[in-house]
Amino acid sequence: MFKRFATAAVTAVLIAGLGACGGGGDSNSAEGSDYSVDVGQDTGGGAGEPQPDTATTADTSVFGLRDQVRHRAARTTRATRPHMAKKCATTTRRVRHTTSTGSGTKRRTRTWYSTEHAKTCKKVRSGTETYTRVVRPEQWCVSLDDVGGDKSQDDVWYRVSRTAYDEAVATDQHKRLDFTPKHGGC
Repeated sequence: MFKRFATAAVTAVLIAGLGACGGGGDSNSAEGSDYSVDVGQDTGGGAGEPQPDTATTADTSVFGLRDQVRHRAARTTRATRPHMAKKCATTTRRVRHTTSTGSGTKRRTRTWYSTEHAKTCKKVRSGTETYTRVVRPEQWCVSLDDVGGDKSQDDVWYRVSRTAYDEAVATDQHKRLDFTPKHGGC
């Protein structure tokens, strides 16, 4: 009798616990809303902030009327960094070798030694060196009007690939362009 009562009590506690933990028809569900929370990353924002518009990501295509094109050359500067040189050292060690022949009282053991050479290398700092550091990579940009057919979306800049930039240059102004941007803004 006591076992049945204990089993029923444990079952009731488990059902109540699982019901509280399950999110069945939760009205605070993030599906279908403009808000999302990524548990694995801390972006410094609050949990209820809207995520950036994903329409400008590299996996979606955009279209609109060609407005302007812009080529931004790479910006570089001279900088110094530690020069790392390879330093090697050779080492030797004496290795003992043995072989045995026969068995019992007729067993003979022969021992000889050989020298093995090993080379170990590591990188060590040896002064500094000057190099060209890229501050901003080369960028090709296209500006569109009426993005996605929305007349209020004018002068929106996109960073594009070199081939998409060449197509935009070859297209007359205010003609429809369709491309996949690398990034939004320029």
